[in-house]
Amino acid sequence: MSLSNVDPISLPDSEHQIQLRRAVVASTIGTAIEWYDFFLYSTVTGLVFAKLFFPHSDPWVGTLEAFAIYAVGFIARPVGAAIFGHYGDRIGRKSTLIATLLLMGLATFAVALVPTYESIGIWGAVILTVLRFIQGVGVGGEWGGSVLMSMEWARNDHSRGLIASWPQFGVPCGLFLANLAVLAFSQMSGEQFLSWGWRVPFALSLILVGVGLYIRLGILETPVFSRLVAERKVERTPMLQVIKEHPKEILLSAFARMAEQAPFYIFTAFIFAYGVKTLNVSRDFLLTAVLAASVLSFVSIPLFGHLSDRIGRKTMYMIGAAVTGVFGFIYFSMLDTGSEPVIFLAIILSLIPHDMMYGPQAALIAESFTGRLRYSGASLGYQLASVIAGGPAPLIAAWLFGTFQSATAIAAYVALCAVISLIATAAMTDYTGKNISGEYRAG
Repeated sequence: MSLSNVDPISLPDSEHQIQLRRAVVASTIGTAIEWYDFFLYSTVTGLVFAKLFFPHSDPWVGTLEAFAIYAVGFIARPVGAAIFGHYGDRIGRKSTLIATLLLMGLATFAVALVPTYESIGIWGAVILTVLRFIQGVGVGGEWGGSVLMSMEWARNDHSRGLIASWPQFGVPCGLFLANLAVLAFSQMSGEQFLSWGWRVPFALSLILVGVGLYIRLGILETPVFSRLVAERKVERTPMLQVIKEHPKEILLSAFARMAEQAPFYIFTAFIFAYGVKTLNVSRDFLLTAVLAASVLSFVSIPLFGHLSDRIGRKTMYMIGAAVTGVFGFIYFSMLDTGSEPVIFLAIILSLIPHDMMYGPQAALIAESFTGRLRYSGASLGYQLASVIAGGPAPLIAAWLFGTFQSATAIAAYVALCAVISLIATAAMTDYTGKNISGEYRAG
């Protein structure tokens, strides 16, 4: 069937189901590739970058400097949300997703080629910062499009939580692939890991981009956007319009993510610096533990997305936020036992409270915005959290530990994030099972 001759709006049920599956697969695989790129940087930051790009700093100061560059990617994400949110609501979900994949993948490949401090001094860190910013712009535009590409193919209002959770599934897939790649080349390169082993996983991104492009070029535009085009209801300035019409929804979406995003990057990025330097466990042990945690998320993310269709999006999300607030103290208590089996178990369990929120989160946020502004609104609300939660989290955790010499301070920070999320989520409107647009249904 030629894509150019297909009208997504009037497809028969059987063909609609085929296109729904293709959209879900394309969104999930494409998102997994982009998150591989993003998490690869997260993983290597705690293991490599302080040593290679800030070699003359005190170890913890070097860690702070490396995580500061890491945070730049999160600062860039709202920029990407604004740019690609605009085009996603103007020219379509599919075209925008192809652009974000290319931008992210090429920037990640370039990281493999960055010279270290030994070669060009501080300019290595400067180049790394620029590439991290470009990565952030790419991933800032990715999430909204991938969620809408799936969710807007749904034909009824009672399965959006599950369908929208599949692009979220790309996160543990990307985390798994990133940790697997670093673990594999850590073992292959051995003592040469700092010289060349860490670079190979970044170079492999170029192959993954080719796979992602092939998949995304073979899908249709969503019925929602196709209908907006057909009826000439595409917004001329969607980003400005969504800020005017939905400021409350944007801010609440950002604050609701505090309990999900900040702890996640403590559990998956800061843990490498903390584990190696404080707990004195090996990088391969930590990589394996995070790898195992990501595999568990393969099941828990769609499970909690599905449960949100049954008990309500807000209810599921608030349960997850409450559990996260308590779990932070349990997590660091388990780590500080110094027992490798207990540390391994703590890391495996760490993503379950996160997944209780991340499964229903895509639908919770995307449902808050009308179809003609949904890419812009959902992207902006989602990515603003990167500035206040995800980006600063490892940096704040490193500073708290350096200041108080106790992980309890980090657990208290996690609990504070949970309280903020509970308040914000309580103020959101729950659209579970309801028609989510004044103009159109979600498909």
